[in-house]
Amino acid sequence: MSKSVLVVLGTRPEAIKLAPVIAALRRRPGVRTVVCATGQHKEMLRQVTDLFGVACDIDLGVMRPNQTLSELTARLFDALSPVVADVHPDWVLVQGDTTTAFVGATVAYYHQVRVGHVEAGLRTGDKFRPFPEEVNRRFVTVVADAHFAPTERARAALRAELVPDSSIHVTGNTVVDAVLEIARRPYDWSSGPLRGVPRERPLVLVTAHRRESFGEAFREMCRAIRELADLHADPGVQFVYPVHPNPNVRRPVGEILEGARNVTLLDPIDYQSLVHLMKRSVLVLTDSGGIQEEAPAFGVPVCVMRDATERPEGIEAGVARLVGTGRAGIVAAVHELLSDPAAQAAMVAGRNPYGDGRAAERIAFVVANDSRSKGPHLGA
Repeated sequence: MSKSVLVVLGTRPEAIKLAPVIAALRRRPGVRTVVCATGQHKEMLRQVTDLFGVACDIDLGVMRPNQTLSELTARLFDALSPVVADVHPDWVLVQGDTTTAFVGATVAYYHQVRVGHVEAGLRTGDKFRPFPEEVNRRFVTVVADAHFAPTERARAALRAELVPDSSIHVTGNTVVDAVLEIARRPYDWSSGPLRGVPRERPLVLVTAHRRESFGEAFREMCRAIRELADLHADPGVQFVYPVHPNPNVRRPVGEILEGARNVTLLDPIDYQSLVHLMKRSVLVLTDSGGIQEEAPAFGVPVCVMRDATERPEGIEAGVARLVGTGRAGIVAAVHELLSDPAAQAAMVAGRNPYGDGRAAERIAFVVANDSRSKGPHLGA
């Protein structure tokens, strides 16, 4: 029996993590897969869809300059409802914890279409960390019919919220599928955004841009990076930071890090460049989510500049450390790893807890082999 699947995505991380799922679904006979891009990250999204060869069938283009979360959410509801009505899918798939995921799942529920949640069950327990992602993913859980949990810990979090075990599928994280695919592709460092990065030196990749860090916490993070750069100018550790375009990020980065001789500040880089930079790095210093799962695929230690993480598996496996947002804590942790080969080797030796690169096939199997007709919740 043929069936249709509507995949809704809006940001670059969603596109990266859903691209392997879309490819796996499109390889399955009898499954019609429609991809709807909301345009939450318009230019950055196009880079990823082009890289993975994902054709977006529908582009809503909801972003407006300086719009609030409320305005974005309202636009998404208005734009997505007619799409679901027109496509009339058996499933709507959403990923993670974005506003696009929250609205996509809710609109599907309003139309009594089954919802599959890719990367389900991540929790910090603090509704403001990360903000608004923690609450977005909890909202999706309430209406989801299939919960594609990346790890056993994520399954346990869902079960603790009384999600039926029969609707939870531990698949691994699809980002591992994506990052391994891109890492296998040849890459020319002599052209493109990394051409000026000195590869003969140990590299530390920095990514930091989370909304809840804006303000003094973010400035503290930048001060920590500057202090670390000064501490490790000789023998020449190079800190490489692709800087997010948000002025709340660019302004303090420019004020504090501009001019440091072993800090390379880049404009946002494409995903293929990021993967190869990450693969080449000796350490990643980040406040982002997905990179906590990506770097361990290459045995690269991760220092997480946050007070809480919804990805504790990396901490428990010893491949990541939670270092907070204060200057002193960040400097102490990173300085130790850059100065102590044994401490760094222990993290490198840790097992990646986030998957084996086959998550997308597991998700596609569940969706393609669900034999129930259109209608409400799977448990109905």
